[in-house]
Amino acid sequence: MKNSFRNLTYPELKAKRDELGKKYMEFRFQMVIGHVENPLQKRTMRRQIARLNTLIYQQEKERKEST
Repeated sequence: MKNSFRNLTYPELKAKRDELGKKYMEFRFQMVIGHVENPLQKRTMRRQIARLNTLIYQQEKERKEST
């Protein structure tokens, strides 16, 4: 899962980050309610979002350097 985001394009990375962000918010609400089967999923989702943010930042940095 760690390297599965590396082959995505910049717009795909942003779309995936937005999608995971929405899922993360929904998951947080589910945790408050108490209907969560796997509470460790919150940590993995947070880490995936952080990986996506890192890749997005790297691609933005490459674009700025190339211009």
